[in-house]
Amino acid sequence: MTETAAARVRELNLYRRYFDLVAAGRKTIEVRVKYPHLEDLAAGDVIRFRIKGTDETCDVRVKRVAEYATFEELLDGEGPANVNPASGREQQLANIREIYSAEKEALGALAIEIELLPQ
Repeated sequence: MTETAAARVRELNLYRRYFDLVAAGRKTIEVRVKYPHLEDLAAGDVIRFRIKGTDETCDVRVKRVAEYATFEELLDGEGPANVNPASGREQQLANIREIYSAEKEALGALAIEIELLPQ
């Protein structure tokens, strides 16, 4: 079967500090909770990141999706510099847990490897 369908495009909100890293091509791993609407996210999909409440967007292609039990395992497995090159591991862990509660972390953590698409 040949693949002729266009890539699926998902729109996800992103905080400014992370958006700027993605838009600059410096952030290559996006962290998300394994919500049901992300379970079928796969390599080849396109994510359009948007800063909530603005028209600012940037598009990335999903290269790989990996699942981890915890955010700590994710950071250790993917490397903190790929998740946020502007912050150390412990600060990243604190930042992620500020965004996502322990109940949400219990759903599982997704490491989404991304590459910036030309604008």
